[in-house]
Amino acid sequence: MRQLAAASLALLLPIAAVTQEAPKPILGFTPQSAQTERQLESKFLALPDAKRISANMHKLAAHPHNVGSAAQRANAEWLVEQYKSWGWDAKIESFDVLYPTPKVRVLELLGAKPYKAKLEEPPVPEDPYTQDKSPAMPPYNIYAVDGDVTAPLVYVNYGMKADYEELERNGVSVKGAIVISRYGGGWRGLKPKLAYEHGAVGCIIYSDPADDGFAAGEAIPAGPMRPEWGVQRGSVADTTLYAGDPLTPGEPSVPGVKRLAIKDSKVIMQIPTLPISWGDAKPLLAQLDGRTVPASWRGALPFTYKFGPSKEKVHLKVESDWGTKPVLDVIATLKGSEEPDTWIVRGNHYDGWVNGADDPISGESALMEEARALGDLHKQGWSPKRTLVYAAWDGEEPGLLGSTEWAERHADELTKHGAVYINSDENGRGYFGGSGSQSFELMVNNVTRELTDPETGKSVWDRQKAATQTGRGRRSGGDGANRKTIPFGPAGSGSDYAGFIDHLGVASINIGYGGEDRGGTYHSAYDTPWHWDTFADKDQVYGKLFAQTAGTIVLRIANADVMPYNFTELALTVKDYADNLKGEVKTMQTESTQRDRALKSGAFTLANDPKNSLAPPPALPLPPTYDWTMLDAAIGKLSTASTRYEGLAAKAVALSPEKRKALNDGLAVSERKLLSDAGLPGRPWVKHLIYAPGTYTGYGASTLPGVREAIEAGRFDEAKQQLDVLVKSLNDEADFIDSLSSQIGQ
Repeated sequence: MRQLAAASLALLLPIAAVTQEAPKPILGFTPQSAQTERQLESKFLALPDAKRISANMHKLAAHPHNVGSAAQRANAEWLVEQYKSWGWDAKIESFDVLYPTPKVRVLELLGAKPYKAKLEEPPVPEDPYTQDKSPAMPPYNIYAVDGDVTAPLVYVNYGMKADYEELERNGVSVKGAIVISRYGGGWRGLKPKLAYEHGAVGCIIYSDPADDGFAAGEAIPAGPMRPEWGVQRGSVADTTLYAGDPLTPGEPSVPGVKRLAIKDSKVIMQIPTLPISWGDAKPLLAQLDGRTVPASWRGALPFTYKFGPSKEKVHLKVESDWGTKPVLDVIATLKGSEEPDTWIVRGNHYDGWVNGADDPISGESALMEEARALGDLHKQGWSPKRTLVYAAWDGEEPGLLGSTEWAERHADELTKHGAVYINSDENGRGYFGGSGSQSFELMVNNVTRELTDPETGKSVWDRQKAATQTGRGRRSGGDGANRKTIPFGPAGSGSDYAGFIDHLGVASINIGYGGEDRGGTYHSAYDTPWHWDTFADKDQVYGKLFAQTAGTIVLRIANADVMPYNFTELALTVKDYADNLKGEVKTMQTESTQRDRALKSGAFTLANDPKNSLAPPPALPLPPTYDWTMLDAAIGKLSTASTRYEGLAAKAVALSPEKRKALNDGLAVSERKLLSDAGLPGRPWVKHLIYAPGTYTGYGASTLPGVREAIEAGRFDEAKQQLDVLVKSLNDEADFIDSLSSQIGQ
C-alpha cells in the first residue's frame, strides 16, 4: 500500500520540480493540468519495452491464425488474459459472418504443352515457420463466386480503367475471356470488378517480380522480396459499397438479424478469381499471342509481354465452402473518471492470412505494449478522464469484418459518445504517417514534434517533413509547405477505421511508421517472425517508438480538460480539395475539347502507324461550367468559424467543469455534421462527404466524393445535386463550430 501511494504521489508532482523548467503548454490543458500531464507522459514513455514487443510478435505470429482457426481463438483468449493481468476489463465479442473457404482450386493451361499450376507456397529451409504443419489457409481470393470456366487468356496489366482503354485502342476484347492481371496499380478488388464489367468470365491475379520480386531486390531467402512461388492472398469484396459481413450491411452479424441471400450481396465478385505466383503465371503469359504491350505494361519475366488472347485455352475452377465463421474481437476498457460516457477507441487487427508477422502483428504487438504501459499507470493510481476502449479486431483481412460488426452493434453509443477512433495496422522502420480527421491533425503534429526518431536523433516530425518533401513519406497528405502542420491524408478504405468514419462519422486517425523495410511477403506464407527478424525491425526500435507515439496521443485526448480538436486544418483541407476539384473539371473540359477536335479532324487516323495501327480513343464527356459560388462561401464560413474557435480554445480550459463537459460533448460529435443521411449515390452505407473509399481509386480515398465521382462518371446533374448536399453539410459544420465557440464565450 505504501509503494502504491508513493507511486501515485509521484504522478502528481509538478514537472518543474524535476526539470527545473517551465512546462510547455499542451493543447486542451490548463497550465496546472499540463504539469501533471507532462510528468505522466514522461513516466509513460519510459515503460514500453522493445523485448516485450518482440515476444508479443513471436507469440501471436507463431502459427497460421486466420479467421475461425484454433490458433486465432487461442490468440484471442491469450489477449484477454494479458489485458486482465494489466488491470483492464477485457472480454471477447463474437460475430458469426459469411466466410467462404476454398474447397477446389484448379488452374491449368490446355493444349499441346499443358501446365497445371502448383497454387502452393513451398517451405523455405532457412525459415522454420514455413515448415509448420499447422493448418494454413491456401492462396485464394475470398468473396469471389464459385465458377468453372475454360476460355482464352488476355493480359490486362494492372486491370485498371486506363488499362481497358488501352486494350480497346489495340482492338483487344476480354469478353468471354479469362483475364490475367498483375498485382499493384490499385485495389485488388477492382481487378475482377472491372474484368466482369467488360465481359470477362474469370480473373487471375499474379505477383510480377518487377513489382515486389527479384527486380526490386534480392528474393527470399537471400533478401526480403517475394520469391518465385510467393502468392498474395486477399479479399476482393467490394468494400467501397460497404464493409463487414457481406450479408448484413448496416446491421451487426448477430443471431436474429436478417441476412441477405448470398446471390443478393452486391459486394461479392461475380466471376471466379484466383491469385497465383509468378512461377505459375510464367507459362501462362508465355502462351499469349497478339501485339506487344506498351512499355509501362511490361514486367520482369524473360519474354515479350503480349496482350493475347492466348494460343491455347485456360481452365479455371474455384469452389468454396460458403459457411460462417466466428470473428473474435478482444475488447478491453479502462473506465473514465470524469466523462465515462465519452469513448476513445484504439484498435489494430490481429488476424493474419497465414502467420502475419508484419501484417498485422507488427502493429498489434506494439499496441499491446502500449496498453500494458497504460495499465501499469492505472495500477499506480492514474485513471483517464474519458473511457478508453482498446480493441484487437478479428477478420480485418477478409473485409474489415470484426471492426465493422462491432461498430454497427455499438452504433448508438458511438454516435452519441464516440470522440475518436485511433487505428493502426502494420508498423515498421522509417517515417511516421498520419491520415484521417483533420480535427486532430494539429494535436498529432504536436506529439510527433516532441518524440525522437531513433535512426537520426532528430524529431519524428522533422524526419517526416523531410520525407514528405522528398516523396518518401508514409500516409501523409503533402509536405504542408504553407501550413504549420504536416497535413493528414484522407481516410479511404482498406483498414478498420472504415466503419467508424465512413459509416458513423466518428473522427478517426490512422497512424504508423514505415517506408524502409517493406519486403515482398504481403499476405503470403512468408510473412513470418523469421522474415521480420532477418530483414525488418528485429530489435523493435520502431515498435517501441510506435507504442510511445500512439500512447501519448491517447493520453492527450483522454486527459485533456478540453479535448484537443482544432478545425483550422479541416477548413484548409476542404479548400484544397475544392481547388483540386475545380482544377480537374477545367482539365476535363480542356481535354474533352481537344479530344473532340482531334477526332473530328481525323488526327488520330493520320498519326497512326499503318503497320501497327490503333483505334481512335473515345470522345470524352464535357462537364458543364459549374457555379462554385455557394461552395466557396461555405468554405469561407467554415474557415471563419474555425479561426474563431482556435482563437477562443485557450479560454475553454478555464470554464467550469460543467461547461467543459458540455463543450466536450459537442466536440465529440462534431464530425457527424460531415455526413449525408442518405449516404453517397449508390452507396448508402458510406456517408462521409469529405472523403470516402473511391469507387475506382483503389485503397485511396475519393475527396469530396459525391461531387467528384458524379462528374468523373459524366452524371453532371447528379453532381449539381451532390454539390448542394456538400454545401449544406459544410454550412452545418460551420454553424456547429460557432455554437461551440459561443459556449466558450458565454
